[in-house]
Parts: sequence; C-alpha cells; structure tokens
Amino acid sequence: METLEPFLPPSHEGDTMEVEAGAGAFQTEAFGGSEREAAPSGAEALPLAPLGADAPSVRRSQPIRIASNRRKGGWSFSSSVPAVPNPFPELSSPAKSPVLLNSLPPQSSEKHLIKVNGEDGHSRSVWVSRRATARDVCHMLVQAAHCSDQENWALLEHHPSLGLERCLEDHEVVLDVQATWSLKGDTRLVFCKNYAKYEFFRKPVLFFPESMISDSADVSKGMTSSELVQNLLRSGTCPEIQGFLHLKEPSRKSWKKVYFFLRRSGLYSSTKGSSKEPRHLQCMADLEDLNLYSVVNSRKLYGAPTDFTFCIKPSRNPIRVQDRKILCAENEQTRTCWMSAFRLFKYGKQLQYNYQLSKSTSQSSKSEASKLPDGKSKSEASLVAMDFSGKAGGRVIKNPMEAKCAEREEGQAWRRREALRCSLPNLSSTARASSIHNSQPWFHGGVSRKEAERLIEKQGLVDGMFLIRESQQHEQCFVLSMCFQLKSKHYLVIPQCDKGGRKYFTIDDGATVFLDLLQLVEFHQINRGILPVCLKHPCVCVAL
Repeated sequence: METLEPFLPPSHEGDTMEVEAGAGAFQTEAFGGSEREAAPSGAEALPLAPLGADAPSVRRSQPIRIASNRRKGGWSFSSSVPAVPNPFPELSSPAKSPVLLNSLPPQSSEKHLIKVNGEDGHSRSVWVSRRATARDVCHMLVQAAHCSDQENWALLEHHPSLGLERCLEDHEVVLDVQATWSLKGDTRLVFCKNYAKYEFFRKPVLFFPESMISDSADVSKGMTSSELVQNLLRSGTCPEIQGFLHLKEPSRKSWKKVYFFLRRSGLYSSTKGSSKEPRHLQCMADLEDLNLYSVVNSRKLYGAPTDFTFCIKPSRNPIRVQDRKILCAENEQTRTCWMSAFRLFKYGKQLQYNYQLSKSTSQSSKSEASKLPDGKSKSEASLVAMDFSGKAGGRVIKNPMEAKCAEREEGQAWRRREALRCSLPNLSSTARASSIHNSQPWFHGGVSRKEAERLIEKQGLVDGMFLIRESQQHEQCFVLSMCFQLKSKHYLVIPQCDKGGRKYFTIDDGATVFLDLLQLVEFHQINRGILPVCLKHPCVCVAL
C-alpha cells in the first residue's frame, strides 16, 4: 500500500524563526523578561538566530501600550474613523434640556434630596441645602406649586401608623428633623395650609383662659390674668399652666386623670390631687428635649376618652412606645392651650421672632407685589375707564368721578343680566346652579362631618375657616362647616323652589336666598348674616 505523506506548504526557515521569535518575545514581555523559550519534552533547545537588517517586516504579537489621554476636562481619544454627527444635539448638554434639568442633582455637594407629600396624595422631590429650614422649604414649594399667597404654609411631620403629626416650626432644620426618624418607619413630610401657627399672639385670651393660668403667676400688681398673658406674650414668655388631663398608662389600655403643671423647667404631675408641694410633684418631661404632636383618630388607636389628644416624646430618638406620653384633654380649647404653652416654653422669643418675620414678609409682599405707590394694583395700572355709548366709538373717561359712576353702573348692569339669565328656565342656568361649586377650592364633595372637622383642625382653628360639603343625612342638601372660637360649627344649606320651579339655596329658612353656593359664599365673606363671623379662610387641599 502506498503511504501518503502529509502535505506541507512551502515555507522559509527564516519565517519560522521569526514567528518563534515573535512568540518568544511575547513570552518574554508577558512573563517578566525571561529570554529562554520553553522547549518541548525530549527536545534540545535551539538558539534563536537574530533577524537580519534586510529581513522583511513582520507583525509581532506583542502587547500594545496605550498612552493615557485623560485631560482635566474629560477623556480625549484620537481615531481615524470619521466623527458621526449627533442626531440629538439639544440633549448633549443638560443646560439646554428642560427634560434633564430636574433629574440631575445640583453641582454643589451640599445639596440633599428630600421628598414632600401633598394633600392630594402626590409627592414632589426637591433639592435643599444642608441648613435649609422649614420656612425655606415652604417658600420653594410655594414657588413650584404656583400658590396664590406666600404665607400661612407649613410642613407637617406625619406618622400615619401611629396617628401622630406636628407642624414644624419655621426655624427648624428639615434634615435635622429627618435624622431623628426611624429607618423602618413610615414618617413623611406633608405640605399644607396652616393659619393658626401664630394665632395665640393675635388672640391670647382665647388660647389661654384664666382658669388654666397657675396661681403662682404674679398678679399682685393689680394686673388681671388676661393682661398678664398679653404682657408675657409680648416678652416672648408664657404663664404657668395648670389643670387636669387624662394620661394613658404605659403598657396598658387604661387612662387615669392626673393634675399637671407646666412650668419653664418642665412638665410636672401631682401625686396627690392638685397639690403643688414639691414633695408631691413628679417631673414628667424636660421641655428642652421633647417634641409635641397632635393625635389623629385617638379613640380607635389608643382608646382615648375624648378626641382632643396630644402626645409628647423625646426629640433625639426615634419614636418608641416607652418614650411616648399620651395626654387627653376635655375639649379643644384646653388642648390648644396646653400645646401652645408647650411651644412658647420650649422656643420662647424664637417664636415671637418667627411671627414678626412672617407678618413683615406678608405685609411687604402685599405692598410690593400687588400695590403701586398710588394705591392701585399692577393689574389695574393698565386699565382705563371707557365709554362706548356714543356713535363715534369709545372714549377714555378721564374724570375720576365719572369713572367711578361708570364702574358702579357697569356692576349693577352685570348683576341684572346675571340674575335675568339665571332666572330663565333653560338648561344652562340649571347646569350652572348645580355644578358651579364643583370647581371651587372650598368645596369638598361628600366628606363626612368628622373628616370636615379634621380638615379644619389640620389647617388651623382660626375664626372664619370654612368649607362646604354634601350632606350625608339630607338628600340634595349641603353643609357649611366653619370654625369659631376653636370649635367647629355646621349649618345646613337647604335648596328651595319657588312657584316658577327655580331653585334657591338658603341657610336661614328662606330669609336670604341665593342662586348657587358660590353666591352664598361670596355674600357671607362680606356679610355675617346668621353666622358668628364672616367666612375668611377657605379650607383647601394643596396639590404639588
């Protein structure tokens, strides 16, 4: 049989040596400069012949050293490939892209991201500085949400599972407050209205009744209790408060009635009735190291005897069961008095400074943003009175008295036209009267009585706070809920029909009738009627 030999392509000995040299060079480079090549087993190592000067160039398999082209402004690469044009040049720089602006953190490393919830359930994330206060954050959110007024806003620290919430003081640092929260908790910040942050400065007698002022207060100078309260508030202090409160016993569901004293040094309870002797007083809390919370749904969560419950706990630790002291008052005025006194004793003149700053800012913003030196608003500066009664066209009324008369006549004519249009038996007037209130911020649909009181309490128990809701007990009726002297009052709005079938609304058994709820609210914002005070502050839900 013929033996077949393997076919070998023609090659040159020098080429083989060059490949081996290349392999040897790679091995030398890769393994620390070793100049000998590993020989096969049983074979003699042959010396490698050097390449001649006239040898053809070969491609060696050696590692390529890439020089670093990093520069200060970024990385720069050189390539022979032609550059591909950017099909989206507007996205190449975040400064030119409004889509990417809010998603990128600021260049300053001192900025921190916080999340704030609105009352509608939505949230907004904002970048704040390390020392940003609650007032600073509220100002940022007012600008972002395009709110109409600049003041009376607050950040609420809310613990949903515990039913606790408190309004952050304007000077409190938001990041410091968040540092005290438990990582496993559901605590959050809520942006909302609050008209009652400094209401005790305006009406101190209402917030501090004489019966709760301690007998140890200095009244020997012929000064009544109300005058004493006003004098102390001007100096940024508070009189001592005393009275009975229900205290929830630790690790129990029972409550006991205890006599308490609130002084500058802390909260004390008497172990023997209402005795003030030092041997009968027990310190319950240090004012410098506590936060004050109002309790939501306290009857269900804690079995409280009333709904007027508040809680105190140390501020330096997360909320724990053993740290909380839950107290319950007999009425809203008593609870408000205790909570206001806690704030004044803890912060003192700082609260008075916050109040003065808030008042001055509100007055300056109103005078600068909406008023001109002559007393007119900026929107009115570009308006002039016109007379279109002549055949030659309109003319500008330059006489001020004539302009006022024209304005009065136009207003009366508009009211006559509106009343005539609403009195016509057509579908448009019926639809307007039945649905115009749906778009108003003070209308809250079918919320319950308890939820309405909760909304008014949350946004500040000030006189004139109001909302309108659908009645749950009377069909096609509405309820006007409002606040007066720290109490919620409710008035039934009854629809009535005349002989022509036209519907009216009234709250005084037909003595005063209105075409719709909007007219009813506008009337009582100017005239008190049967209400204890005029309607002032609509209870609105803030949307971020």
